[in-house]
Amino acid sequence: MAQRLRQLSPSPGGLAAGLLVLLILGTLAAVATHAGGLSALGPWDWRAVWFTLWQAALSATVSAVLAVPVARALARRRFGGRALLITLLGAPFILPVIVAVMGLVSVFGRNGLVNDLLGAFGLAPLSIYGWQGVILAHVFFNLPLSVRMILHGWQAIPTERFRLAASLGFGPGDIARHLERPMLREVLPGAWLAVFLVCLTSFAVALALGGGPGATTVELAIYQAFRFDFDMGKAATLALVQVGLCVAALALASRVSRPAGFGAGLDRDTPLPAPAGWRRGADAGAILLAAGFLLVPMLAVILQGAPGLAGLPGAVWAAAGRSVVMALISAMAALALALALAQVIAGGRAWAELAGMLPLVASPLVLGTGLYLLLRPLVSPTALALPVTVAINAVMALPFALRILIPAARSLQADYGRLADSLGLRGLARLRLLTLPRLARPLGFAGGLSAALAMGDLGVITLFADSRNPTLPLKLYQLMNSYRMGDAAACAVLLMAISFALFWLFDRGGRIHAAL
Repeated sequence: MAQRLRQLSPSPGGLAAGLLVLLILGTLAAVATHAGGLSALGPWDWRAVWFTLWQAALSATVSAVLAVPVARALARRRFGGRALLITLLGAPFILPVIVAVMGLVSVFGRNGLVNDLLGAFGLAPLSIYGWQGVILAHVFFNLPLSVRMILHGWQAIPTERFRLAASLGFGPGDIARHLERPMLREVLPGAWLAVFLVCLTSFAVALALGGGPGATTVELAIYQAFRFDFDMGKAATLALVQVGLCVAALALASRVSRPAGFGAGLDRDTPLPAPAGWRRGADAGAILLAAGFLLVPMLAVILQGAPGLAGLPGAVWAAAGRSVVMALISAMAALALALALAQVIAGGRAWAELAGMLPLVASPLVLGTGLYLLLRPLVSPTALALPVTVAINAVMALPFALRILIPAARSLQADYGRLADSLGLRGLARLRLLTLPRLARPLGFAGGLSAALAMGDLGVITLFADSRNPTLPLKLYQLMNSYRMGDAAACAVLLMAISFALFWLFDRGGRIHAAL
């Protein structure tokens, strides 16, 4: 009888999946209920839809095209600091968007390094504001993601294929035609669509560098309808359009890749062929240009803002403390949801994985709009700005945490599941003695990623918060808007340092506990 009651009682994973489905579908239902229909959208709204689509397509194309020579160079060259450089390629992903924007302004802005060089040669200055700034920022964020995805494709080609090519006397052109291009046909569509999906839901980049009639994304149009016009019908309709675009992109992503057909290898870590001559110089140039493009803006922010850290006003430190607390709570909530779902998924329940991926169909602003519509009749949404921001940050980090945890959870179930069941190890005892020690590494990495993303978020808080309780990213945006660039640079350094510190602490903690 007790065994039957245990089987009928809901599991933590089932409760997590139910809560997630209720939150996502409930907020989307609220948005759909308040939507005024497509007739509520005017010409400028449709222009925002068109700009969102073409800037996402162009950003994804530029990122993918530039990533190919960089990934190929990293795949076939060995040099000191290579592993560190590949690790640094992941830095822009956890770098707060508003900090990256400030770094790009320092390099490409009116008084930036690039325009100083152009002025020295008597050339006209460049403007970073408008569509060109939005695309530049998107390439900055997504070039590393594209490089890592394509690099994995190169590394997945069995080294036996390269040895066979060498025995057949293949030159670099033959290798490209028979090995590299089939791999790129498999990997590039997925990389392109991943970047396209990220750029579809861009908000902070468009808020800081876009705006105006010619550079407004759907996300920014939702924000403007919400905060400035207070037109809930239009905001809800735009939110549904955004969801439709995301669902279409996800559906397309599942159909475009083609298998390369290389077969399995022996998984030997053998360096790939490294042709000499002009190709060596081309590879070095690709690596140096990519490293400079990604690292110089971050270095510019540090050099500009580090001297002003001690003189930051008290409001910035208060915002920093507020953001740290919110980031920690968001990370712990994301980890709890991800761990519960990962264990259910490892048990063979595919519906739980589908529930965990639901946040991908809605952006933070769409969820924030839905929660605002649900909460407005009950309580002042402004009073719940911080809790709502924490909850949405946790939910939006969940798909990334799940992608990290699911493979480890499946291995744990395959290796130790039957033994734990035969010993009657379940509940908190199983969690404490088996699950947490064996999953410490991926849990630490997922927690660090979740905390860093929550720390740098400038999305939902812009809908709910007032100027009295800003988070650190919102405070940085306020300082930039008031042209207090010295304080803004110091605030950016503080935000970047805290984001990387949170990631390091979680990741390091997971590796320490895994070794115990």
